[in-house]
This record gives sequence, C-alpha cells and structure tokens, in this order.
Amino acid sequence: MIDNIETFFAQYQPKPLHVTKEYAVLIPIIEVDGIPHLLYEVRSQHISQPGDTSFPGGRVEPNETVKEAAIRETVEELQIPIESIHVLGAMDYIVQNNRVIHSVLAEIKGVDLLDIIWNEEVEEIYTVPIQYFIDNEPDHYTVLGMMKYPPDFPYDRIPNGKQYNFGKPKSTIPFYNLSDHYLWGFTASLTERLIHLIKENKLFDSKKE
Repeated sequence: MIDNIETFFAQYQPKPLHVTKEYAVLIPIIEVDGIPHLLYEVRSQHISQPGDTSFPGGRVEPNETVKEAAIRETVEELQIPIESIHVLGAMDYIVQNNRVIHSVLAEIKGVDLLDIIWNEEVEEIYTVPIQYFIDNEPDHYTVLGMMKYPPDFPYDRIPNGKQYNFGKPKSTIPFYNLSDHYLWGFTASLTERLIHLIKENKLFDSKKE
C-alpha cells in the first residue's frame, strides 16, 4: 500500500484546496514610442465590475492550460493576431475564497496601439509606462472581513464553543494614483507584484529603454 501511495504522490501536482474556479489573465507589455508600457482594459458597462481596470483574461476552460486561456481571452478581447503575443513566462497568482487567478506575462509585438479594435467586453484600453510604476508606489488600505456562521454551526464540536478565537480575515488592497482611470484591487496587486520583481531583480534599465 505504501508503495502505491509513494508512486502516486511522487507525480502528484499540489493544488490549493476548495478551489472550484480558475481564471487566467495576460499582463501585456507593449512599446509606445519605443518605451515599454503595460496595457490595460476598462471593462464595459454590460459585464461584471463595469468601469474597472483589468488585464485581458477570463475563465480557464476544461482541458485548457492557463497559458492557453490567457492567450485565447486576449485574442478575443483585443482582437489581435495570436502570433503577436510573445509569452515571456508565468507570474504569481492570487488565491481568494474558492478561486485562483493565474497571470501570464507577455509582450505584444508587431501591433500598433492605435490599430487595436477591442470587442464588446471592453470599453477602452490605455497604457502606463513601466517606469511610472517603478517611480510611484501604490497606496495600501487594509480591510477586515467578518465571518458569518449559520445558526446550526456545531460550536459544541470545537474547544471553547462560541468563544473560540476564529480570527478575522484581513486583506490589503492597493490603489494606484492615476489621473483618469481606476487601478486597484487584483489588477493593481498583479501590477505591484510584477514591478516588485522587476525592481528586486534589476530587470529594467530606464537609461537603456
């Protein structure tokens, strides 16, 4: 029996528990006048979170990899050729409640920003120079959540019952100060993480860009 268990877990790919939904976004880098920018979408008014800034992305379909999902959604939303998307690699991901949001970093090549005609899920697109994020940290706000337990919650099965110290969920939400767009939440978190990795590993030399 132990041999069977060992064989199974030697090849097992760990995954977060209780996750029922997986999403993938593409973090697009595009050159504007020779300067690397991050490209963002503004969500249209007839989909969820209207007016919010987001990266192109969506649900990972069955039998689809994270990379494939991120590319597919980007092609659909920005209506650009698949061959213009040069994947640079996977970045960190967000786990919240029962979902995972994966991120894939890519360069958009051979596409002029002014020639992008997005689909009905997108209200507009805009870009921000990477250098701006290097020079400007986001503001952070801490939010405390409240756990709500059903009336039949079995307090009698845990030490100290209702007096048990459950703790409170806490999250930190970043907000970037942009003059004419909203950039906060998950999209800001992924942006901040990318910039942190760039700065920490000295991946961007503004003098050469």
